[in-house]
Amino acid sequence: MTRVALRLANLAAGMFVVALIAAGCGGADANDTSSKASSAEASVSPSDADDRTVAETSTPGTPATVTITGVDDVAVTLVGPLAVKYAAATDAQKRAIGIPLTGDHNAGTRDSGVVYQQFQRGVIIAKNANPGTPAYIVTSGKIRDAWNTERAPDGVPLLTGKNGSAGPLGVPTSDVTTDGDLEVVTFEYGTISENTATGDVIVTVNGKVVPSGLK
Repeated sequence: MTRVALRLANLAAGMFVVALIAAGCGGADANDTSSKASSAEASVSPSDADDRTVAETSTPGTPATVTITGVDDVAVTLVGPLAVKYAAATDAQKRAIGIPLTGDHNAGTRDSGVVYQQFQRGVIIAKNANPGTPAYIVTSGKIRDAWNTERAPDGVPLLTGKNGSAGPLGVPTSDVTTDGDLEVVTFEYGTISENTATGDVIVTVNGKVVPSGLK
């Protein structure tokens, strides 16, 4: 009987030690899981996501505003993408467009959200007012005249159609680029090119060549 009782006592003690070890291991797993879950939640928290978005869309070092003397010595202040573009423009681009025109009709925001500033010999325009949105310079000439030609939705010239950014070509997606005698501006829905040697202008809308509408 004494031997049996001793064996039972030893067996109970062993089971107690095993239970303690199991409880300890279970607690460690629970803590690791909790820690991992907390880390995952922190990595996708709204505040962190917002910080990342701001960091990606902001452009450190670019001006919030640029003030230029326009016609009649009136100060014109460019903001957002227009200010960023003017500040980054080359001296040749600035000479090409001249100084800003004044008056409400020469600058502003269209119903579509497009922002623009007219200059003596061109325009700076962007899809929207976000400072991170690219703005482009379109200088005066046949390309700009063709863009400002009223057109039907398919791009064919039409007196009752729409022109400029509201027309079928949309907003510019490049400045004027030059390759030899060829000058080209790309738009959301097409391109306009001019051969400066021959004066020929080619307009495409959604991949289709349409009449330039120029005389």
